[in-house]
Amino acid sequence: MLNSGIVLIATFVGIFTENLHGYHRAKFAMLGALSMIIVGQFYGFYDSTLAVRAVDWNVVFLLGCMMSIVSIMIPTGGFHAMANHMARISKGRQYLLLVLLGSAVTGLSLILDNVTTVVIFGPLIILIARSMKISPIPFLLAAALLSDTGGVATLIGDPPNLMIGSAKDIDFNTFLYHMAGIVFVAWISILIALRFLFHKELATKPELTVAPDAEFTEKVRYVDRKLWYQSLFVLAVMVVLFVIHHQIHWEPWMVSVTGLTLLLFIARKVEMDHAMEDVEIPLLIFFISLFIMVGGVEHSGFLRYLGHFIIPFVQHDLLTATLVLLWFAAILSAAIDNIPFTAAMIPILIGLEQQGINVTPLWWALAVGVGMGGNGTHIGSTANVYIVTISERLAKQENDPSLAITPGLWFRKGTPAMLVTLVMSSLAFYFFFDFFNTPIAGG
Repeated sequence: MLNSGIVLIATFVGIFTENLHGYHRAKFAMLGALSMIIVGQFYGFYDSTLAVRAVDWNVVFLLGCMMSIVSIMIPTGGFHAMANHMARISKGRQYLLLVLLGSAVTGLSLILDNVTTVVIFGPLIILIARSMKISPIPFLLAAALLSDTGGVATLIGDPPNLMIGSAKDIDFNTFLYHMAGIVFVAWISILIALRFLFHKELATKPELTVAPDAEFTEKVRYVDRKLWYQSLFVLAVMVVLFVIHHQIHWEPWMVSVTGLTLLLFIARKVEMDHAMEDVEIPLLIFFISLFIMVGGVEHSGFLRYLGHFIIPFVQHDLLTATLVLLWFAAILSAAIDNIPFTAAMIPILIGLEQQGINVTPLWWALAVGVGMGGNGTHIGSTANVYIVTISERLAKQENDPSLAITPGLWFRKGTPAMLVTLVMSSLAFYFFFDFFNTPIAGG
């Protein structure tokens, strides 16, 4: 237990200090996984066979296939046309544009992971802002905040959700049923908060009002309208399959593989190389390595040992334990990446359940905490890091430091938005605790 714990802690330190030493977190995850197998084999509690079994391939295949589908959709120009249409509808009213873009980001985050969503919308927001001669910062920050928030609602919206749903065997409908209300309230709360946080920025009038005949509309158009509509059809089919996947006895990865296969055959001109070029292999390797490492810790008995200290607290006051986990997960996810924390918490909760302890609301608190908590800092989620990066790039291009989203700016604008969503989520758990405490069917 001691040696597996040392490997785990050393690896997580390396992952969390990525910005200090310059090594990508996937490299440390690979080193940790390899070290865990070697240490486990030496002490007799783990080996390479158990390591392969520890990987949750459902998560890996689902993420990979969804990335491939998005890789096919982005070059069609459909997302650009959608953003352009919203810019024309707003007619220069910045807050209305923020609501429209934010709603689109939230909606898209229900079926795509939050990183993919901001990769799509980040450059579009900058294009719209430059055409209207307004600051893109409120819109970029809204995209990051609302992509993280929207992803909490569904099983496939955020990587931690995939991990939780796969570990606890939660189907798409059950996850959406429990999370939709909280995410809706959080979505409204963030939009209202941003209205006040960016009051001065949103009050300025654009120098260029985007109209149907404006030059802006000529810059954004469909590249392949047919492929865009084919992709939307496939996504619609996938949503239906996700809804009924438990009834037809399909794992979520099977739905994503079916969708990708269907799209590749419908869009016969799409080459396999093109479909796979935007798949984030380092992220998938990171997941596989994490699963291997946490599997070793679990086999060593270390997580069950930690669970003994938590049992009395959970048994004594489950509501308080739920709220504590919600805020603890959020604060840690604001400071570090939420994926390693989720990977470490899942086996602990499973261990408690195996001992007959009711931890049902803790699963929901974990999902909400790691999802909403990512909004707390500029490094709280990968989506945040991407948004900050493109704002810094824009600031250099325009030679205008005010266009960069700094840690201080995020603390003043993003952190209050996170706190508002956590307060609303805490109230939801408090007043509807019996709803979240209902046993999960099939879990």
